[in-house]
Amino acid sequence: MNKEKAVKKVKLYNVIFPTWFLMFFPPVILITLLGNFVIDSLVLLACFYAFRLMHLGSFKKFYTASVLKVWLFGFLADAAGAALLFMSQFIIPALGLPHSLEYAINFDPFSHVGGLIIIVIAVLVSGLLIFLFNYRITFNRLIADKVLRFRLALAIAVVTMPWTFLLPTKWWY
Repeated sequence: MNKEKAVKKVKLYNVIFPTWFLMFFPPVILITLLGNFVIDSLVLLACFYAFRLMHLGSFKKFYTASVLKVWLFGFLADAAGAALLFMSQFIIPALGLPHSLEYAINFDPFSHVGGLIIIVIAVLVSGLLIFLFNYRITFNRLIADKVLRFRLALAIAVVTMPWTFLLPTKWWY
């Protein structure tokens, strides 16, 4: 009887993917891409009116000139943040750090302060890349005013950072 209870409590963590990894796993990646496109579109719409960008022309002109770059660069930045988290899975055991840190990164960021810090760093790296891509590439020729371009790129970066990296995987399993 006790052996049966012990067997039932065994969890196969090696077959459960973390939320941040699942986002890039087929066919979930299609949902991720579509969701990112919708969010980026809504953020561009909100920013167009919040930053009073009407002097650039119509929203349609602004949107068509920027949405694909914002979307693709955002996804690239998210992938870079996920790559950092993925690399941590090799670095943590190599450094002899506790398994609880690896568990926090993969399954519950709030179970270990170190895991939470690593995930927040990955989110911030992604956000910084989103900002840089949009400031230096997407809006470089579209918005001449550097202060306005900075504010727009910063707003998009803050709103579209991969906040989902912070979601505990244990919520889904």
